[in-house]
Amino acid sequence: MVRLREFDENEALDAAMRLFWEKGYEATSLTDLTTRMGIQKPSLYSAFGDKKRLFEAALRRYTQHHAARVRALLQSRDSVKQAFRLLFESVAAPRDDGGTERGCFCINTMVELAPHDPAFEVLTREHQMYLTALFRETIERGVRSGELRSDTDAQSVAETLVVSLIGLTVLMKSRPDRTFVDRSVRVVLGLLA
Repeated sequence: MVRLREFDENEALDAAMRLFWEKGYEATSLTDLTTRMGIQKPSLYSAFGDKKRLFEAALRRYTQHHAARVRALLQSRDSVKQAFRLLFESVAAPRDDGGTERGCFCINTMVELAPHDPAFEVLTREHQMYLTALFRETIERGVRSGELRSDTDAQSVAETLVVSLIGLTVLMKSRPDRTFVDRSVRVVLGLLA
């Protein structure tokens, strides 16, 4: 007789995702994972495979949620310029709780694992390409509406905005000077002329 799982896989995966996001892949032990997920090692292996496959599942879950959040934010405003300003300001906002800035789980993976592991190089690049396509669609909407100039190179501006957003996300982990951040965001958003 097959035993039914005694835990919610989605909740366990979310717990693993948060832990990997906080500590990174290398610094997270199996004991850390089973404790945070509230399961035993055999259950972890049975449901998710090994640590690397669990990390991959957690990263995929994160990128799906992150992409949906970015899409919703960019579609939340009729003005393309306001939508991008809102996105960049949300990344640049200082933390109120005084805690450590975790940054973006995908970008953290880009830095920690992508240079050494082709699977994570591909996964993080896929997310970058998805964001680029989403940004391009939003810019094209602004061109069609007349908010942005008709000669705007939507692909190049989208790529530049993705690079800038990634850089800003990494920078925010070090609690940079607000003037530096605000000025940089203003200049980057100036691309949306």
